[in-house]
Amino acid sequence: MSNFFFKNTGPYDINYLIKAVGLKNLNYAEEKVIDIKDLNTSIKTDITFFHSKKYLQFAKNTKASFCITTESLKSFLPSTCKPLISDNVLLHTAKITKIFYPDSINDDFDNSVEDIKNTKFKDTVNYGKNVLIGKNVKIGSNCLIGHNSIIEKNVSIGDNCSIGSNVIIRNSLIKNNVHILDGGIIGKKGFGFFPDKNSNFRYPQIGIVIIEDNVEIGCGSTIDRGSLSNTIIGKNTYLDNQIHIAHNVKIGENCIIAGQVGFAGSSTLGNNVMIGGQAGISGHLKIGSNVQIGGGSGVIKNIPDNSKVMGYPAKDLKNFIRENK
Repeated sequence: MSNFFFKNTGPYDINYLIKAVGLKNLNYAEEKVIDIKDLNTSIKTDITFFHSKKYLQFAKNTKASFCITTESLKSFLPSTCKPLISDNVLLHTAKITKIFYPDSINDDFDNSVEDIKNTKFKDTVNYGKNVLIGKNVKIGSNCLIGHNSIIEKNVSIGDNCSIGSNVIIRNSLIKNNVHILDGGIIGKKGFGFFPDKNSNFRYPQIGIVIIEDNVEIGCGSTIDRGSLSNTIIGKNTYLDNQIHIAHNVKIGENCIIAGQVGFAGSSTLGNNVMIGGQAGISGHLKIGSNVQIGGGSGVIKNIPDNSKVMGYPAKDLKNFIRENK
């Protein structure tokens, strides 16, 4: 992932990072680490993390020079990736991420915003009352922004987009023909905490939200930006009202998701997925393409392509109907 909006303060010597976060590895030869990324996108000179066998295939092929992992998982890493053994992989990953990106922890209101009337967009955007625009914002042609909406810093909006009233957007790339209805919150930090003795350590969120062409986001919906990777909504996908999409979720193309559905972090949906209202998708799951999930279902395991499921835990629709006659 190329980081668009957060300043990287690296590089750092690996031994400095080890000492700074309390890892107990033996000293390595002096070696600079440029960035921290996930297993899949990291390259040589990066540090990554590996905490679950769910990501075994990515771990085997990672290009990172260093990996924070456990004693039981280190053998799956390639010889080019040096393990940093941890008893709390996610906590140590969060602490190292904070070193590289110290400005990514908090999401305080954006002091850089100013009234759209005082910006270059005053003559190119059709806008309502009390619209505020932050720094590093791009807005394409033929766009509308409703009353009391705030486009905070680090946002790119394509052509022919409609932003409703009382919407807040930051740290997002929004493509063409996107509709975000009233009350949407896009690109704020995700919900990531790790216990650290008597306190909780917030995980830095250095990813962004990417919304592809021809997407509609319903009223009151929230889409969190990614932690190390990006949160992505695919082309032609429609979200109903009051939907929550957590950090790192990837939703494919042509999906239809009804109201009050919730996605926990890092789950992936294929294309042409339909989900009924008030369903819940647990984290780190893979939902295949052409899947249908009944309303009110609780999905707690992967679902293969072309499946129809319902219930809690979600099971094959025919079995659900048979058991609930």
